[in-house]
Amino acid sequence: MVTLSVCIGSSCHLKGSYNVVQTFQQMIEEYALGDDVLQLKGSFCMKQCQNPGVGVMVDDAVHSVRPEEARAFFRDTILPLVGE
Repeated sequence: MVTLSVCIGSSCHLKGSYNVVQTFQQMIEEYALGDDVLQLKGSFCMKQCQNPGVGVMVDDAVHSVRPEEARAFFRDTILPLVGE
């Protein structure tokens, strides 16, 4: 199972974390990924405030994802991990 955590701290909230979460939720539904395959969680500060995007952790790797890049990030980074 892959754990996908999105920072919802104040800095990331201002950078669009809500939109990133919405995009990830839509794609989880689109690809019918259940909780046994992918777990989406909210997280407080990941100490990535200096980066231009929202802090996103995939298992133990931290990434910076802008809302407009969220679909491509999910497609290119998450789907290969879950076998899609």
